[in-house]
Amino acid sequence: MIDGLIAGKLLGSPERRVDKNAKPFVVAKVIATAGDGEGIIVNVIAFDGGTGQTLLELRDGDSLSLTGALTPRVWTDKQGSARPSLDLVAHRVLSARDVQLERKSALDD
Repeated sequence: MIDGLIAGKLLGSPERRVDKNAKPFVVAKVIATAGDGEGIIVNVIAFDGGTGQTLLELRDGDSLSLTGALTPRVWTDKQGSARPSLDLVAHRVLSARDVQLERKSALDD
């Protein structure tokens, strides 16, 4: 396991799912830009209720940062080329929306 911090844009809409033991979780895809400028797909899963709820409140294209346990993967595209990807078990999500809410809360105090 690799502890990681990634930043990128949400790709599509997050989905709430339920496992075979009736425990809810949320899945999402994020596109992060690698150092060479190429995008890497990050497959995100959140078991924590607060983290999952934050993901569900975001929309396609929203910018976000995530921390969690990373696992590198490789997938093959339609042309047969190997492409890198990451799986991330998200522990925390931060979006511009969260920052705005925290600032508003601080001003209200």
